[in-house]
Amino acid sequence: MLEKQFYKSFLKRTFNIPVRVNYWDGSSAVYGTGDPQVTITFNKAIPVKAILKNASIALGEAYMDGTITVEGSLQQLITSAYENADSFFHNKKFIHFLPKQGHNEKESMEDVQNHYDIGNDFYRLWLDLTLTYSCAYFESDQDTLEQAQMNKVRHIIRKLHPQRGKTLLDIGCGWGTLMLTAAKEFDLKVVGVTLSKEQYNLVNQRIKDEGLEGVAEVRLQDYRELGDAKFDYITSVGMFEHVGKENLGIYFENVAKYLKNDGVALIHGITRQQGGANNGWLNKWIFPGGYVPGLVENIDHIINSGLQIDDMEPLRRHYQRTTEIWDVNFNKHRAEVQEMFDERFVRMWDLYLQACSASFESGNIDVIQYLLTKGASGRVLPMTRDYMYEK
Repeated sequence: MLEKQFYKSFLKRTFNIPVRVNYWDGSSAVYGTGDPQVTITFNKAIPVKAILKNASIALGEAYMDGTITVEGSLQQLITSAYENADSFFHNKKFIHFLPKQGHNEKESMEDVQNHYDIGNDFYRLWLDLTLTYSCAYFESDQDTLEQAQMNKVRHIIRKLHPQRGKTLLDIGCGWGTLMLTAAKEFDLKVVGVTLSKEQYNLVNQRIKDEGLEGVAEVRLQDYRELGDAKFDYITSVGMFEHVGKENLGIYFENVAKYLKNDGVALIHGITRQQGGANNGWLNKWIFPGGYVPGLVENIDHIINSGLQIDDMEPLRRHYQRTTEIWDVNFNKHRAEVQEMFDERFVRMWDLYLQACSASFESGNIDVIQYLLTKGASGRVLPMTRDYMYEK
């Protein structure tokens, strides 16, 4: 009886939409006013102790295991929890435990490989042909995901106001589309660094296949180990989320260190406008070591590193659409993913993608492009933003 009372109180406070809950004993209840928009079924009870320890981990694992099933939009359900100020996402009563994190070079490599070395064949199933695993940029509603990813890549490079023959470092280069586009379309000499063996091998092959030896190089290397190298431009997309709260200052100091005087950097990453945070379930199962920094936190580190801000652009709605398309693509290949792994893995990744969409939809997280200069802001850039949109 006490267990049911806890569930009633917990679920009543969690969502801002009407939700039907089917309990393990055959009873059901509707929380909220109006017709239920989503139905949650508990096939068995989750121990109250686990929910109090960390509700995000307990509920996420229960969904992975099939202890919880959801009929209706999982994204809508999670969005409503993010939008409800008293839900477990915001109530410290339900965040007593977070997985330990470490970010030395060995730990960083293990964390990156844990996520990105699942296998290129897995990512090919649901990413677009560019294998770009970050926020796309939709210039029109008609853009395909591939077009939007190339829009993003070119938008980033154009913001640098690149001059032919100069050098670019891409920190966390992924599968290489940005760095190789900079080499092919903007005549830059490029170096990309990654800790993922799968990404490193594929980018190396792309360099050979596209005849870019001599102008493009990829290194399986920690970004902190580039020595005294200096570059005219730096790009880094979806990278600072991996370095950890304690290393954010070091990250921006290295960006400044590797930039030449009057160099320009475009740093693109997930940022919370409300302040930095991490999520226990994501840290444990998807992004070990992940931390989403706050906007003010990033700005402090940027200024303290000696860099200056020339422009910032939030792209929250673009990332919501990107993750929604990824989830549609993922579910089209659900059977193939299950054959590669298992049903628990499928449920885990579907939850991850829909939770990301919900987090962007609710404004819990944002993605921001920071245009930075080493030297007086914008001294080497045009006076207006018009140049960013010239094709």
